[in-house]
Amino acid sequence: MKEFIIAPSILSANFACLGEETQKVIEAGADVIHFDVMDNHFVPNLTMGSMFCQALRDYGIKAPIDVHLMASPVEELIVSFAKAGASNISIHPEATIHLDRTLQLIKDHGCTAGLVFNPATPLDHLDYVMDKIDIVLLMGVNPGFGGQSFIPSTLKKLRQVKQRIIESGQNIRLEIDGGVKADNIAEIAQAGADMFVAGSAIFGQPDYKSVIDAMRKALAGVKYA
Repeated sequence: MKEFIIAPSILSANFACLGEETQKVIEAGADVIHFDVMDNHFVPNLTMGSMFCQALRDYGIKAPIDVHLMASPVEELIVSFAKAGASNISIHPEATIHLDRTLQLIKDHGCTAGLVFNPATPLDHLDYVMDKIDIVLLMGVNPGFGGQSFIPSTLKKLRQVKQRIIESGQNIRLEIDGGVKADNIAEIAQAGADMFVAGSAIFGQPDYKSVIDAMRKALAGVKYA
């Protein structure tokens, strides 16, 4: 039986003391550190490159690092983040011409692979690559900026993906990113998600542990399918 995973997004952390912020959120109960990589081309914002990932590893961060590449092209970034210590690398199907090959590139560099779907992106790509992915990441907001509200129609999409995962027989995580808070995380989990990215909901509060504890308390009443 899998357990629910909390993955704070350091996009909302204080970059002036990123190592300390990351360590603090891990000590507060985070399972995974989430990286939102934006190129100001694929999405309308510019964030962090692989040197940030390497810097956290050099600082001593041992927790898994979940890299979400909102960038195109992605191939060179995959290699650089893998070398910098990424644990998982997730990409958008729109960001590469040869999706199957690009997912295999992630695997070849020692990382698990994820496939990301924006709110209006159809799920058809899953029909051909379920055997090559470890995570399906659904965006609960349109990517580019933190602090947005969760799009309710994502719940229907979560249920659809969960059914596909069950039918595939594969051991695949279902991750959600965008608008996740303590007051809606249980509903999102009931729809099928088991990995939860939260940025401003955690880093925007003075006590990270109290927020993560509240999320876990809400999840305690949800039976993992």
